Amino acid sequence: MALDFNTGDYKIFRDAFKKFIATEIIPYYQQWEEAGLVPREVWLKCGEQGYLCPWVEEEYGGSGADFGYSVIIAEELARAGTHVMFPLHSDIVVPYIHSFGTTEQKRKWLPGCVSGEIIAAVAMTEPDTGSDLSAIKTVAVKDGDHYILNGAKTFISGGENCDLVIVACKTDSRANPPHRGISLIVVENGTPGFQKGRRLHKMGLKSQDTVELFFENCRVPAANLLGNEGAGFYYLMQKLQQERLVATIGAQALAEKMLQEAIDYACGRTIFGKPVAKFQHNTFKLVEMATEVELGRVFLDRLIEEHMAGNNVVKRVSMAKYWITEMANRVAYHCLQLYGGYGYIEEYPICRDYRDIRVQTIYAGSTEVMKSIIAKELGL
Repeated sequence: MALDFNTGDYKIFRDAFKKFIATEIIPYYQQWEEAGLVPREVWLKCGEQGYLCPWVEEEYGGSGADFGYSVIIAEELARAGTHVMFPLHSDIVVPYIHSFGTTEQKRKWLPGCVSGEIIAAVAMTEPDTGSDLSAIKTVAVKDGDHYILNGAKTFISGGENCDLVIVACKTDSRANPPHRGISLIVVENGTPGFQKGRRLHKMGLKSQDTVELFFENCRVPAANLLGNEGAGFYYLMQKLQQERLVATIGAQALAEKMLQEAIDYACGRTIFGKPVAKFQHNTFKLVEMATEVELGRVFLDRLIEEHMAGNNVVKRVSMAKYWITEMANRVAYHCLQLYGGYGYIEEYPICRDYRDIRVQTIYAGSTEVMKSIIAKELGL
């Protein structure tokens, strides 16, 4: 039987988190969109309520909950149209520390990540390097008990607010193949030589602080190396399944939101003497979207269950990331069209949703990269 995240303790948690969104996020979200940043006090409130990294063990300040609670958080944020970066922090970045960090590193950083006192980011993308991680140019050279880090990163979500950033860098520039020279090093805010650059002005997701990061002769303690030197690429590959699954969960939930709101609007809005939804073309469009959204939900729920069981579902997660994010973009396009001119007005949520959904086919691995992964998995 498939897991049901709408019953028992899951339902209690979902209801509580929906109330948190209603009281602590929605009333202020437009302000954050205009400011381009979510205030740190919101992170502290979220951590206080147990909504950051709920899966972390109790010894490090967490609840020891399963991934299902992370699913609920990602879904409800998307359904509210509030894309605060709690899932990025909790389910994409912090797991690197949890899985590959030493006991000392986990004791140092995990409690703060759970409480919201530490906001974490990951820095992979560079100005001249996107999905080809083996081509990164950021270099870390060992110097006694420190690494000297030099390089630049871009498109770093949460980079302005972050207290620590996990940096993918080359510790062996002569490695063959090149990916064997990649390591992960944790750089803490305030480290000399670490500079946060300009905030990037994006099409959507405007409240998410996305910046450039610079490292100039940045001296980082060797104790901040995550795992083994030269193993960074493999660590990144291990975690990409969950990263892409989390992104897909948000896209699916947002597609469901946009569709339901479009149905409500089309049934209530009258033109030429009858509801917009009663015109056959519009009826068929809504039916087509509803079918695709339902297909996405069934596929995604199965993948979540298998992921929670510890199965390797890289191929199907890549399929879901590609298909569901593209589907969500189609839904956004056709839903906005049903609103007519009102869809182009900021007062209607579809206007912002239309912008926000666009990046889903790009970040966490573009559609084209997903297809390349699928092709390799198929032996093509």
